[in-house]
Amino acid sequence: MKFLCLPGAYGSAKNFRIQLGPLADELERRGLATFTYTQGAHEVEPPAGWEDYFGTRPLYRFIDTRHGDNFEQLRRLRHMPYSINAEDAIRMCEERSQGEDWHQQVWRQAMNDVLRILDEHPDVDAVIGYSEGAMVGASLVVEEAEQAQRTGRQRRIKFAVFISGSPPLKFEGDNRVVAQLADRAGIVIDIPTFHIFGCNDAFKGGAVALYNVCEPSKSAMFDHGLGHIVPRDAENVQMLADILEQIIPEVEGRSQQRETGSDTNERMAIVRTPEASR
Repeated sequence: MKFLCLPGAYGSAKNFRIQLGPLADELERRGLATFTYTQGAHEVEPPAGWEDYFGTRPLYRFIDTRHGDNFEQLRRLRHMPYSINAEDAIRMCEERSQGEDWHQQVWRQAMNDVLRILDEHPDVDAVIGYSEGAMVGASLVVEEAEQAQRTGRQRRIKFAVFISGSPPLKFEGDNRVVAQLADRAGIVIDIPTFHIFGCNDAFKGGAVALYNVCEPSKSAMFDHGLGHIVPRDAENVQMLADILEQIIPEVEGRSQQRETGSDTNERMAIVRTPEASR
């Protein structure tokens, strides 16, 4: 399986290769996957006070933020009380961005950029994204499904790994971009997915909302017990690799069944771990 790797905001292909390195190296060692790294098209400066946090410059985003941050509301999730469910928290954030008429142009450009990258790598059949990259990857899966219906474009992504993600976005009306939430859109991601997040992540609500719009019979989740990070410690890497060693062959087997017309639609084995007590 060949993964397209999408870094988080203020990331880069170089830095994400380092972040994901322990897990990617282990999966390659086991012969399960290979990886190609990309980055957003827009070079950015890190926020004030965070100049040394995101790693070696240059840094990038998938979203053009020259006229403001199109998805500032996602970062407001960290201030939401845990008593509010994930969908309501995201809706409250969205209300603050109404009236901004440049959303669709910015998001269409981001989607076109990622589709172009996908076309440049014809061997890619899976995606792994972290934070903003997970949101972009989730939206890519939805965009592929919509384009397949509208134009007949063949879908490429058959498996997605989302690390500390947030739900995919869609166009609404003349100028809005909104998150696709389970209680208003239902299931919008129908391919197998694996969700990695931490119980101490300030943005956990986004990851939960993303999980909730994925087909439950094809989804698995893993709580690494930490914060908004790509887990790199030996214990978590070993457990993640063991789980993916179960899932990846199953996904590839399902894909072959669909190609031969013998897909049985059996439920994917869902692997969950208890919250780590660290």
